[in-house]
Amino acid sequence: MKKLVLAYSGGLDTSYCAVYFSKDLGYEVHAVSVNTGGFTKGEINNIEEKAYTMGVASYKNIDAITSYYQKVVKYLIYGNVLKNNTYPLSVSAERIIQAMEIIAYAKKINADCIAHGSTGAGNDQVRFDVIFQALAPEIEILTPIRDQKLTRQEEIEYLKSKGIELSWDKAKYSINKGLWGTSVGGAETLTSHLPLPKKAYPSQLEKEGNEKVKLTFLKGVLTAINGKEQLPQENIETLNDLASKYAIGRDIHVGDTIVGIKGRVGFEAAAASIIIKAHHLLEKHTLTKWQLQHKDYLSNWYGTHLHEGLFLDPVMRDLEAFLENSQQHVSGDVMVTLKPYHFSLDGITSTYDLMNSNFGSYGEENKGWTANDAKGFIKIYGNQSKIYQSITG
Repeated sequence: MKKLVLAYSGGLDTSYCAVYFSKDLGYEVHAVSVNTGGFTKGEINNIEEKAYTMGVASYKNIDAITSYYQKVVKYLIYGNVLKNNTYPLSVSAERIIQAMEIIAYAKKINADCIAHGSTGAGNDQVRFDVIFQALAPEIEILTPIRDQKLTRQEEIEYLKSKGIELSWDKAKYSINKGLWGTSVGGAETLTSHLPLPKKAYPSQLEKEGNEKVKLTFLKGVLTAINGKEQLPQENIETLNDLASKYAIGRDIHVGDTIVGIKGRVGFEAAAASIIIKAHHLLEKHTLTKWQLQHKDYLSNWYGTHLHEGLFLDPVMRDLEAFLENSQQHVSGDVMVTLKPYHFSLDGITSTYDLMNSNFGSYGEENKGWTANDAKGFIKIYGNQSKIYQSITG
């Protein structure tokens, strides 16, 4: 009997896989789900119960929230990463860590095969397979949903034929919760023109008025909220609880998938949206012009490679080294005001604030140079334009 590790979510696709491999093909199936945030204890228990109903030999839930923050989210904050200037990579970033944790577990129990329920039309198949192949090329990858091109109804009929009569009614909106945000998919996101209705989002407006929040960063790491220190991943959860009550962080991302088609997905990422913008504001005060300039495009490449499943390429470690080193003086407090459906950044205080120099105030006075110094600088600075115009004009 071959030993197989199945990436199991408890949904229809992975339930089909569990039954198909255990009952039809005779594999010893070990179901694994990876918690990168968003799971409650009750939800984990329900997934475990369902897994055993499908005939698996064992079920394992791996808590990877800390790993997820340390290996991925931390660098997304350092880089202020927003895919297409919109999306904080809420789900795509999770898949990388989930794939790594699953393959590590498969190697630990000496599995012969590993399986996932991805279709052939999305990004996740690429992310999972690339990680699996890189870390364990000797373990066979099995993907029956992709290979058999199964429809949802075909999967339901198959499970019924095996005596499994659970309700598989498809929810109107698919929700995927995690530490760094929640994706929301529905009929509207399959179009190019329809917005998601307010009811589609997991958090609804509960608070009116304004609420002031102070975020404290130390070398780019969010260390405290309103003066209360916690682990950074705990601060993310705390801020999300605060801000989601104002229905902050909703948007729709449109992007190019790895497989070459356009995709559209809604998301709600209150904490991620605020942290990225607050951190970026602090950087504007504490980093030099050229640090900001080079960080911008390098961070974009980091997010792109991560989104497209290339986390294990060594260039990612090179980019992480740059991003981490850039954070040496990104320390201070950022004041934020939460409001219904949006937020504003009020300002910062930092020992390393480059506005606190003795050289002058922008548009007001200069203390570090004379008027003649300024005239000479401007004359030399404009030389190339002057030469070009004299020759071509």
